[in-house]
Amino acid sequence: MTTDSPKKSRMLVTREGVSYVLPFIVVTCCFALWGFANDITNPMVKAFSKIFRMSVTDGTLVQVAFYGGYFCMALPAAMFIRRHSFKSGVVMGLSLYALGVLLFIPAKAMGVFAPFLLAYFILTCGLSFLETTANPYILLMGDAETATRRLNFAQSFNPIGSLTGMFVAMNFIQARLSPLDTAERATLDDASFEALKQSDLSVLIQPYALLSVVIILLLVVLLIVKIPLVRQKARDERAPLWPAVKRLWENKPYRNGVVAQFFYVGAQITCWTFIIQYGTRVFMAEGMTEQAAEVLSQRYNIVAMVLFCLMRFVNIYLMKYFKPGRLLAFFAAPAMLLLLGVILIGGRTGMYCLVGVSACMSLMFPTIYGIALGGVRQDTEVGSAGLIMAILGGSVLPALQAMIIDSNVSFLPAVNVSFVVPLFCFLVVMLYGLRNSRS
Repeated sequence: MTTDSPKKSRMLVTREGVSYVLPFIVVTCCFALWGFANDITNPMVKAFSKIFRMSVTDGTLVQVAFYGGYFCMALPAAMFIRRHSFKSGVVMGLSLYALGVLLFIPAKAMGVFAPFLLAYFILTCGLSFLETTANPYILLMGDAETATRRLNFAQSFNPIGSLTGMFVAMNFIQARLSPLDTAERATLDDASFEALKQSDLSVLIQPYALLSVVIILLLVVLLIVKIPLVRQKARDERAPLWPAVKRLWENKPYRNGVVAQFFYVGAQITCWTFIIQYGTRVFMAEGMTEQAAEVLSQRYNIVAMVLFCLMRFVNIYLMKYFKPGRLLAFFAAPAMLLLLGVILIGGRTGMYCLVGVSACMSLMFPTIYGIALGGVRQDTEVGSAGLIMAILGGSVLPALQAMIIDSNVSFLPAVNVSFVVPLFCFLVVMLYGLRNSRS
């Protein structure tokens, strides 16, 4: 087995003789922070549905607001970065992130669902800034030939933040909400329901209040520490925006990469959001209460994220020997087979299959990102924005899956059938990998 030489390891975060170790560390912390936000949010679909006595479809408005912010802010973020700098983009992203999190406090005081959706939207406008900035920033912190490996390494800290978010959601939100199940809440009178709702919302916002402190501390560090920045073109040398958009649209690997990213993100969010609904049905059928079933489902979700995290490091190693496109197609195929197990087998076996899907997903987002941006360095900022806008898949496709669950019309349990949505998504990803297996 061969290993990288010390010189090659240094080149991973060195460009034109300048070391980017410090900015790499700071920006990688942002990867963990948006991973936390993503995966403390997924269980909130079920939590808000219970707290406000809503359907699953209404609960997915959380995901619509969350990923809608990504879509709306990505292009403005790219234009901001072109005018200013990558560092300014990170500062703006952290500022909006902190503002969105702090808005949970007045949202709780109002006691209605809509202000929480606004808070999520502003929060993810910040995340959109961070992802539009951080991903291409990482790609440019070293040689082009190590760019995809470098991004996969930085992205490996994203699931660490995700694991933390899942753990916090399970132990400090789900386990502390009132044990009354959905049916019991529906029987409460208005006064009792209002008191219960305020109590549950107090539990829900506490982790977000602490999160705001962490974000502000990182923002202060970024502002006071002097770090070298990737050299950018002078403003008058940068390509105009709309010609850049036209070039990107005509670039087939990039254009197809945006489509593949849309479906991949949709698959990821549906699997990690509806594992709660799937597991709750399975474990309640075994005799558990609804709350106990939800908490146990979240534990399975944490196991899935551990697999996701470990496989990210395995894939970084495999990328030394295999083309990224081939690995992408290779892992998409078993993901589809596992989802067939979720749909057709069900029960605990189906739950194990759903956990296994996460091991297949670990390399997909950064690999699609790296392949798509591989030939567009002249238009990196705008290209990055397009790929972040594709995160809209995390808003659209979970809502589609929720509609299937709420329909409850099938010879199989509706929650099982709903996983045809991510199954189709992985088919799109596999085709993209095959088409770019030589790049």
